[in-house]
Amino acid sequence: MNKKRVNRGSSLLFGAAVAATTGLGASSAQALPLYDEGGSQLNFDFEAIVGAFHSDESYALLRSSEGSVSWQEGYAKYGLSGSASLGSTGGELFGAASLLTSLTRGDGDAAGFTSGDEDETDVEDLYVGWRSGNLIPGLGENGFEVSVGRQNVTLGDGFLINGDALNLGEGFKDLGVSPDFDRGGAYWLAARKAFDKTAVVRVGGAEGLRSDLFWLESDNLAQAQMELAGINLEYVGPAATLALTYIEGLDVDADSAAILGLEHRDGQETWSVRAQGSAGIENLFLSAQFVDQSQGDNSRRDANAYYLEAGWTFADLPWSPGITYRYSDFDEDFDPLFFGFNRGYGTWFQGEVAANYAGPFNSDAQVHHLGLKLAPSETLTLGALFFQFDETAGGSGALDGQEINFYAEWVAADHLIISPLVGFYSPDNSAAEGGTQIGNDDTNTYAQVIAIVPF
Repeated sequence: MNKKRVNRGSSLLFGAAVAATTGLGASSAQALPLYDEGGSQLNFDFEAIVGAFHSDESYALLRSSEGSVSWQEGYAKYGLSGSASLGSTGGELFGAASLLTSLTRGDGDAAGFTSGDEDETDVEDLYVGWRSGNLIPGLGENGFEVSVGRQNVTLGDGFLINGDALNLGEGFKDLGVSPDFDRGGAYWLAARKAFDKTAVVRVGGAEGLRSDLFWLESDNLAQAQMELAGINLEYVGPAATLALTYIEGLDVDADSAAILGLEHRDGQETWSVRAQGSAGIENLFLSAQFVDQSQGDNSRRDANAYYLEAGWTFADLPWSPGITYRYSDFDEDFDPLFFGFNRGYGTWFQGEVAANYAGPFNSDAQVHHLGLKLAPSETLTLGALFFQFDETAGGSGALDGQEINFYAEWVAADHLIISPLVGFYSPDNSAAEGGTQIGNDDTNTYAQVIAIVPF
């Protein structure tokens, strides 16, 4: 389990509401207590997020015509979670059950993954688990935990696994492609995050040596319904978290894998080494990860990816400005697996336009990123992000470009967070020249506003 670097109230709430969990396991960020007695609890969990989006340009992922698009997304997740004490030596049972309703309206997203006519209600969380309490003193309190069922699982800061959060709509269906990849829309919001089947064992506490063993099976056709297993070993210290992870692909759905070019995931082996922390220096943030990947068939080459990141918070200056620089490098055949939004904007969707609609998508690219954060108050964060994309598309530069995003995160009330963002994406090439932006290579103006209602 990684330690998040959070030094601002609004960033903490925004990250908790959107990213939901940290480490391997599942938890409820906010809940309304219904029962709390004798060490047992029952909570009503609810979160709703809506967003409005506009892009001056369209992208030739699934779209064929140029021009601006506007659309709206939303979802509501609602259900119960709780725990039951088994006594001083029996540990604790815990679990959750929830439904999720999602939709997309308007023109659909800028890449055409959604059409604007999606809506779906289905089970989201449905899991049960047991944690040891003080039953195993050598492991500390709750030093052993096992859970099974349908749940969100995140590894580290989401560079490889951040839930099963790819939510396509009717874009493939409208092109006559079968099978149906529609997962209910809400593509940007990544409404559905739970893996369909999981078994997770956690050994160790919040500090020192700890480990996770996990088996995950996706029911998401956009991820070729991948089945995988792995082990995560960590040392969590006061200065840094160090981790070694192994992931092996066990199976895929043959039909969807063939359409998406993901056959290699059956038998794929991924090794990862990562580190994150302050190195014992106040206001410093360091993070790095290196991934070595052996593909499961001979049609795709083995690949590596890595990133190096450093940040500094000027805590004594007005608004506590924080500056971050990160360099990331992805080989041409690198498979980013289940990466997702975790530490905030820019991780791991690098550029709102590039990462969601235009590409590259954390593969076949080198990315320079510079970020600035300001905290005018405990309830408001302002930020600016710059991204430079190089060496894309096999080194041809077809998807090279630049993007800058300006955003705010505002805790407007106890149960309302508002986050507007405006972005400017400048591709080096139009779709006719090998890029993805249809009709031109002009700078695209993009805007979105997200409203989050957590309980």
